[in-house]
Amino acid sequence: MTDTSLPTSIDDTQARLLAHDYVADRQLATAVFLALRLQRPLFLEGEPGTGKTEIARTLSAALNRPLIRLQCYEGLDLAGAAYEWNYGRQMMAIRLAEGQAVDREQLAGELFSRKFLIQRALLQAIDPANAVPPVLLIDELDRADEPFEAFLLEVLSDFQITIPELGTVKATTPPIVVLTSNRTREIHDAVKRRCLYHWVGFPDAARELTILQRRVPNAGPELARQIVAFVQRLREIELYKLPGIAETIDWTRALMELDSLVLDPEVIQHTLGVLLKYQDDIARVQGSEAARILEQVRRDVQGL
Repeated sequence: MTDTSLPTSIDDTQARLLAHDYVADRQLATAVFLALRLQRPLFLEGEPGTGKTEIARTLSAALNRPLIRLQCYEGLDLAGAAYEWNYGRQMMAIRLAEGQAVDREQLAGELFSRKFLIQRALLQAIDPANAVPPVLLIDELDRADEPFEAFLLEVLSDFQITIPELGTVKATTPPIVVLTSNRTREIHDAVKRRCLYHWVGFPDAARELTILQRRVPNAGPELARQIVAFVQRLREIELYKLPGIAETIDWTRALMELDSLVLDPEVIQHTLGVLLKYQDDIARVQGSEAARILEQVRRDVQGL
């Protein structure tokens, strides 16, 4: 049976995302549409701050589905990502049973039943008891250790998890799965083969301006154009961490709090820490470099 809550076309996908202020280009909208229709995980790779995580949040809101987020980190294992047994509760059950005539095999079966199972994100997402299939976000997979990727293969292929003591738990209807990576390391081909892939890059000036106008609608048009042009110019410089869309939005909000109507050298000097996150990058831009970029910006805004 076709899920009528899903978008019916690429245009419909773009429109639904835009209704929640996510400005997707045609390629990304195509990747999202195909992932939804084919029931395949969507693997998004790209620079930090380009909207990879936000796509999962937006899909959750647009499709009215719960969002389950697994934040990856070094040392993440099956117990932290999928499930673990409630050993404290199991020990309590054993002690209570010691004073009663309880069959050992019956007790062993009960100890490894669902009531003693602690569900983590992966198991929650494929739980057949889910009334509505959720959106599962596996965020920043590149932060996890490489062996963790092996745990994901069964979930990504068959939307199921095999628990040795209990059996296989399989989703009745597959969740919508979005994986993200900032590419601090390469993700194994076995994971990528199970997914549709899309690289999320920095937007061009026109799309970034549209995003800014949607996300910070109270920003003055002149200030918004100058901010976008300044950030676009910054991305042409060799910096340790280029500012993403998230930083553009944060900087705009910060400048509005300072009642700025246009960019000037002083306000740039005082607020670079909102836009850039490393001291070496701030030192690289401060002073004459910022003034040079601002001069270019004043010419660039004529084309926006």
